[in-house]
Amino acid sequence: MLLETQAVRDYLLIVQENLCLAFEELDGYGKFVRDYWDRPQGGNGLTCAMSEGAVIEKAGINFSHAYGEQLPVAATQKRPELSGMPFVVVGLSLIIHPRNPYAPTTHFNLRFFQSKQPDNTVVWWFGGGFDLTPYYGFLEDCIHWHQIAKNACDPFGETLYPRFKQWADEYFYLKHRQEHRGIGGLFFDDLQLQDFSTSFDFIRSIGDHFSLAYLPLLTRRKDHPYTEKQRDFQCYRRGRYAEFNLIYDRGTLFGLQWGGRVESILISLPPKVSWSYNFHPASGTEEARLYEEFLAPKDWLGETVQSFLKTSGA
Repeated sequence: MLLETQAVRDYLLIVQENLCLAFEELDGYGKFVRDYWDRPQGGNGLTCAMSEGAVIEKAGINFSHAYGEQLPVAATQKRPELSGMPFVVVGLSLIIHPRNPYAPTTHFNLRFFQSKQPDNTVVWWFGGGFDLTPYYGFLEDCIHWHQIAKNACDPFGETLYPRFKQWADEYFYLKHRQEHRGIGGLFFDDLQLQDFSTSFDFIRSIGDHFSLAYLPLLTRRKDHPYTEKQRDFQCYRRGRYAEFNLIYDRGTLFGLQWGGRVESILISLPPKVSWSYNFHPASGTEEARLYEEFLAPKDWLGETVQSFLKTSGA
């Protein structure tokens, strides 16, 4: 194993354990089941799964380390010259589905690829990010989420947050529905900054800022009163989440293409979900407000929302 891969592997395992402990403490009841597994084609992993917690209805925090002789197509969209070349990949992926409809779902992942060009030159890159999927919108939550995302990026250049924020807005979009999955966050792939050390520092910044972005929101919304109507809408919107992961998500496609562990790959799917024929929320409702004010991409850190932040004290 190359030293770069080992360093990333060690960091991701630490992040995984720290996140498991943090979410167990916040939930107060649910515990992660730790499931170690081997990949017959080459590699191993650790899936940490929680279900039916007091706050968290379902969660998965997955570490995987895979290697093989042929890099899957899903990993080479921007590097077609590497198609079919040997590879090694380590990654961490998290999905949290809270029970309360007013608490947003979140997704976070980091991954590191190494491969070779046909002339045997070693190439590497990082990918990852984090995004937020609210079912009921709160402006102060959106501001907080994007401010922490910006804080994670800014030490490495002021252009990174707007670049990766736009990438998330474009990526987490259901083309067949013509709507966005949530309010975005950060998304990047095929990433190389100045060198490996700088790139790895950036990845660690993303990993270290995720809990700062999400845990306060879950704490703030986990006890919000709700009715069966709000619960039904949450399940309906979870359907959009499932559609995206099964149709568009590059991580899901990559995992299935390289023969990954299906239980770990599909742990991202919501525990309870519904589809309603031709549903449209009634005008003036909280449900309609989600579509009208939150799902369309916007500058959450612009003057308008910053003015709200200052006047509300949020």
